Amino acid sequence: MKLFFRSHVISLVLFCQLLFGLSFAPECRAERIKDLAGVQGVRQNQLLGYGLVVGLDGSGDQTTQTPFTVQSIISMLQQLGVVIPTGTSLQLKNVAAVMVTTSLPPFAQPGQTLDITVSSMGNAKSLRGGTLLMTPLKGADGQIYAMAQGNVLVSGVGASANGSKAQVNHLDVGRISGGATVERAVPNAIAQGPTIQLELNASDFSTASRVVDAINRRFGADTAAAIDGRAIQVKAPANPDQRVTFLGMLESIDVTPAQNVAKVILNGRTGSIVMNQAVTLEACAVAHGNLSVTVNTDNSVSQPNALAGGQTTPVANSTITIAKDAGQLQLLKAGASLADVVKALNSIGATPQDLLAILQAMKASGALRAELEII
Repeated sequence: MKLFFRSHVISLVLFCQLLFGLSFAPECRAERIKDLAGVQGVRQNQLLGYGLVVGLDGSGDQTTQTPFTVQSIISMLQQLGVVIPTGTSLQLKNVAAVMVTTSLPPFAQPGQTLDITVSSMGNAKSLRGGTLLMTPLKGADGQIYAMAQGNVLVSGVGASANGSKAQVNHLDVGRISGGATVERAVPNAIAQGPTIQLELNASDFSTASRVVDAINRRFGADTAAAIDGRAIQVKAPANPDQRVTFLGMLESIDVTPAQNVAKVILNGRTGSIVMNQAVTLEACAVAHGNLSVTVNTDNSVSQPNALAGGQTTPVANSTITIAKDAGQLQLLKAGASLADVVKALNSIGATPQDLLAILQAMKASGALRAELEII
């Protein structure tokens, strides 16, 4: 009975250890190729147009200060057969000149509708309640790819229940859902040639190599080959239907990307700091005004106990000292962490400018082993 009880206890302990190990095991972060790369030629195209919004409740352009609005009205009326006598002064309050923008998605076909954004380019007070007249939308090549028209919806206008408080946001920009109709398709070369080309969202030789290996394991050797750190050439079926199926299967392949380069992003206006991974510091000393930051590394030896049967292990203990005027703050930790330095600097009231200057000095001295990007 005791032996049976002991065996069950040992099994329970081993099971708990297994769960503990799995819970703290490094997470395998696999991503689909669809999230890591795109197919060359499959992209959006920006469209732009100039038009008029009419039907405004006296909130349109002041024609004395926006002569292009009057010229547009005269030109439009002439195209509609309305002749305006020479020297006539038009006092328009319900019309606004606008720019219309949208993006033409890949593989868009004639008849498909697009959402558009309508933005005032004059001194109109509001586009609320207006109607956009038929406006051609052109691409970078000057060709018309869509026609836009519809009622402009301006959001962000509201009032409280008793009417004593109103909230009015930006009223010179509105949206029209399905306000543009595609008139011309953009030629796409994805169905031409024996190969397609994948382009990684971020250049990385290790990730490109892993993507190539994953594709070759799935579809056979020599199916994919890396051209450089971003482009990957893939052999694809010639039949369009088979090629679409092939691309759908290819995009669903899971790949574990390589670890990104260490980067620290600092917003100099707000003082926000973002690190994409744990960033450590080398030994350094920085003096900035009444602030001083010192990072010292002390290499010690971890001695196992007498019954452990192990070996001595070197341990790097880092002392981070941050001083302001007469006071100072010390942090003792194995491995100097930039996160600890930033946290300590914030605790003693360092400004965004102080953080910017200190991080730049650490980067220039080589103590900060990461890319520093300032936005």
